[in-house]
Amino acid sequence: MSTFIYSKMSGKNDPMYGKFEHAIKALIEHESDVCEKQKNILDVLYNVEKSNRASETVMAQSEFETFHAKVEGAKADNDSIEKTYHKTIEHIAFGKEFTITREMADDAQFGIGANIKALPRAFTRAYYKTRTKVGAQALIHGTASEMRINSERVDLTCGDKKPLFCSEHPYSLEKFAGETQSNFFYGDITASESKLEKGLVVLSNKLRNFKDESGETMEYVADTVILPCNRPEFELKMKKVIGSERVAGTDYNDINIQYGAYTLVVLPGWETTDDRFMMMSSAANRNLLGNMFYNRVKLDIRNHIDDATRNFVWNGYCRFGVGFNSWKHILLAVNSSSAVTGATSI
Repeated sequence: MSTFIYSKMSGKNDPMYGKFEHAIKALIEHESDVCEKQKNILDVLYNVEKSNRASETVMAQSEFETFHAKVEGAKADNDSIEKTYHKTIEHIAFGKEFTITREMADDAQFGIGANIKALPRAFTRAYYKTRTKVGAQALIHGTASEMRINSERVDLTCGDKKPLFCSEHPYSLEKFAGETQSNFFYGDITASESKLEKGLVVLSNKLRNFKDESGETMEYVADTVILPCNRPEFELKMKKVIGSERVAGTDYNDINIQYGAYTLVVLPGWETTDDRFMMMSSAANRNLLGNMFYNRVKLDIRNHIDDATRNFVWNGYCRFGVGFNSWKHILLAVNSSSAVTGATSI
């Protein structure tokens, strides 16, 4: 359960508010426990970790090359590991208050009213909704270098200083200078179920053949598909393609090779004017620390009585960071028969 810190109404044992304080605390703790047990998109799409610093930095390095054959008695070739990139994710502070007016307390002093019950529950849900929304928006804006949350800037670049989805991700090592890789694609993908099925095969092959900083194929398998929330017909096609055991009228014994291969996620807040989707490997996301969400300070709540108004005020504070260390766990595909700016044709 989230950690809560409560004051004692600034030492003012006001009998008017005493009953409310205990009830609100119980409601908040209960709602937090319920929300924390519910699985959301952060659990599926991000690596969620605790942090005890102002920011978190991931340092990456190249891998050893394969062993070299050598003649009998000869010395083995020397190999080394080089630093490739580093990425720093800074935490952002969030705050919110809710107030119970003296008049509301007067009218509800013989029993906690429905509105007073709703306030703390909605307050806690707002905290969890904020975390989910920020995580979703970071992916939604993945073709940009940054996004804004109110006046705060959130860096959306990866360790290579490119946006999460980009057709020109450079290698870090000098021996690959000038060479790039793409995880942003376009093509005629979603016109029919058969085209979508073939598109999934092609794109999963693209992801499986992403190369590490040493130029070696990584061979991660895509297992998650992420869709916009406002494309019901496209959603229906995708569900048919990845959720049907057989495909009628095909030349490969009616077996749907995509069946059971993917977890489908409809991303809240992702509204598009075309069919597009993300494809991700959860293993690559985990091993490469791709999508990161850091809990610096979980919801921390304090309360006091305002002397000027006699209102009962509850103040919430939290702090977390979101960002991307690597891009090699995920790709973005846009359905288009003509070129899409910044994307590579499949």
